[in-house]
Amino acid sequence: MTHAPTPTADTVRRLVRSLLEEGTGGTGGPGLRPVGEEHEYTWWVGTRHVLRLAPDREASVRRRRELRLRELVRPHVPVAVPASVAHGDWAPGLAYTLDALVPGGTADEHDVSAVGEADLAGLLTGLRAVPARQAEAIGVPRTAPRSLEALRRMAVHAAERLAAADEFDAARLLQLTPPGAAQLATQPGAAVLTHHGLTGEHVVVSADGRVRGILDWTRAALGDPAEDIAGLAVAVGSPAAVRAATLAGYGARPCLRGLWLARCDTVIRLTDRLEGRAAGTTALLRTQLRRVWEPIMLERVTDIEKGEPEP
Repeated sequence: MTHAPTPTADTVRRLVRSLLEEGTGGTGGPGLRPVGEEHEYTWWVGTRHVLRLAPDREASVRRRRELRLRELVRPHVPVAVPASVAHGDWAPGLAYTLDALVPGGTADEHDVSAVGEADLAGLLTGLRAVPARQAEAIGVPRTAPRSLEALRRMAVHAAERLAAADEFDAARLLQLTPPGAAQLATQPGAAVLTHHGLTGEHVVVSADGRVRGILDWTRAALGDPAEDIAGLAVAVGSPAAVRAATLAGYGARPCLRGLWLARCDTVIRLTDRLEGRAAGTTALLRTQLRRVWEPIMLERVTDIEKGEPEP
């Protein structure tokens, strides 16, 4: 896959000036800045906008689909979904969107309050209410559920290497046994619209702990709702994620499945980072690992044996 050249400040400034009137949002000079070192294709534009540039044609397809998806999702969820001010191509075949900024910090900066957990419950409830046919009609793909047993085996090996580096107690993963992983398999007909990319930076949280918005819908898919529960566990911690999912009507199986997806994923990601196979901030990966291993009330796989109905 061929990537476009990394956009410069001059490239971005010319594009923004063609979209906004002079002086709007502080578009000149210091008003333009990259969001961060790992986000060289995303730029702050003044204090009211964010410009997102697709680095390749595949990302462009997702970016264009996201514009339609956000309009589909917006009526169903109680939190803000970014609104596009302008969109088009910033280079031949490469898409951009200029979005109004959703005010607030991130879940990496602010803790989510009890009311914020209710906001997240509303998000999960709203995603389940989006008609699958309408999502498919705009190109949202279906994704097969991951094998928790295969992920568990990978995580066990990764945990042993983390333990050798004095980063993690590998025995903690023994709580998830092969029979337990089998119990947490997805049920037929469980697929719903999922954000599929929930992280702390994509969850906008105000200083009072309310969830104000959800960013970056480019990875959305029709699939396993436990993936979003797992994403929330990484973003806001396992207790808050499970409480929100329970408020949204999810039973023990998807909650525990999401919890263990998150736990296995974070062990593998931190191992990959420490061994030089993946990028990312080590400190943030350690924080995410700590979040997902926070204890919860619903901690034993045997709790699902009663076979409560799935939503």
